[in-house]
Amino acid sequence: MDINGRSVFIVGGTSGIGLGLARRFAAAGSTVVVGGRNVDRVDDLETVVVDVTDPASVLHARDTVLRDHPDLDVVVTMSGVMLLEDLRDPAHFAQTAVTVDVNLLGTIRVIDAFTPHLIARGGGDLITVTSGIAFLPFPLMASYAASKAGVHAYSEALRAQLAGTGVAVTELVPPAVDTGNQGAVNPAALPLEGFLDEVTDLLTQDPTPHEILVQGVQMHRWAERDGTYADLVARRSAALANLPGR
Repeated sequence: MDINGRSVFIVGGTSGIGLGLARRFAAAGSTVVVGGRNVDRVDDLETVVVDVTDPASVLHARDTVLRDHPDLDVVVTMSGVMLLEDLRDPAHFAQTAVTVDVNLLGTIRVIDAFTPHLIARGGGDLITVTSGIAFLPFPLMASYAASKAGVHAYSEALRAQLAGTGVAVTELVPPAVDTGNQGAVNPAALPLEGFLDEVTDLLTQDPTPHEILVQGVQMHRWAERDGTYADLVARRSAALANLPGR
């Protein structure tokens, strides 16, 4: 994927990985717009307010971006939430509903909003964002894992359906990345800039891989193939002791 001179909209790009990726595109000479619910923290890029749980907000953001950037040819959708859940308590469903609405349905809303434009222009790139947890669940975040696994499956189907249109679908699969507070929770989290270095190298390969897999996420992605899945999930299940009453 060429990241030079592109016209890019990154939904969920006002912080963390999204903002870091936006700045990498901008540094390469692309025009970048970032979207999110809180855009006040970004003062070096063009911003658009968007709430991926609100269909009207997504369509308004689309219309705003395409009005100012009719040559838009890259859309990245990476809005997400990570919520802890105790599946023994049915009240967890509130967290489930939020997680699925943001992570899975929000992704689909953004894709649906921009796919007709990309097809009509004869090409472009859609980048979805999943997680290593989509392939190796973290039991404390069951719905997060399920929602990201859903985005993975949806990305695979979308790629097949868009074949021949000129619109490519690339899935970015991050492991834990230290975006400012993650390191305090998970000391194994990758430094953000190092992660982005790897992502940029992989994105700019020709051909671009269907899945962007940095070295630190390989153990998650291929755990079932490598026969390490059961042991790794068992180790991750130790975190369940942190739930009240365990």
